[in-house]
Amino acid sequence: MASPSSVKGKNTKPSKVGRFFKEAVLMLLILIAVTTGLDIWRSQSMPQGTIPALVTQSTKGEEIDLIARSHEKPVMVYFWGTWCSVCRFVSPTINWLNDDYDVVSIAVNSGDNRRINGYLDHHEYGFTTINDSHGALMREWGISAVPSIFIIKDGQVSSVTTGFSTPPGLWLRMQLAS
Repeated sequence: MASPSSVKGKNTKPSKVGRFFKEAVLMLLILIAVTTGLDIWRSQSMPQGTIPALVTQSTKGEEIDLIARSHEKPVMVYFWGTWCSVCRFVSPTINWLNDDYDVVSIAVNSGDNRRINGYLDHHEYGFTTINDSHGALMREWGISAVPSIFIIKDGQVSSVTTGFSTPPGLWLRMQLAS
């Protein structure tokens, strides 16, 4: 004789896999909501619209005019620090994007040019870097957390994000700005 739950071909208990999947989706949605909220809250003091003028040299002596560069094509501006634990996860993505896009990074409170260049060489990062040794640029841009990433197009902020960012998310932001 068949058991009552198999008589109609229905299983009355949800499967463990189905429950796990539902819980995983719920947790992902909560994580996205929290990180988006934090991103919005942290970016309130950051430039919206026109960016502050930035004409300087990279740690390797390259002349950089950020607004002029952004008129040629979108520029990703990446504020980070050698001391930043989250930056250790984001920097490889920035380096990957540097192969196809214009990336200018700003190393905040990370020592002198020799130390920063040594760090970049050790990790095999090829992105152009400006040394913000005392955090002056970070303050001028109103940044409260690193990493912070701006997409600049024609001298205007196209997009801004703070904290951990995924490779597809950053790639998509650059695609939308192009």
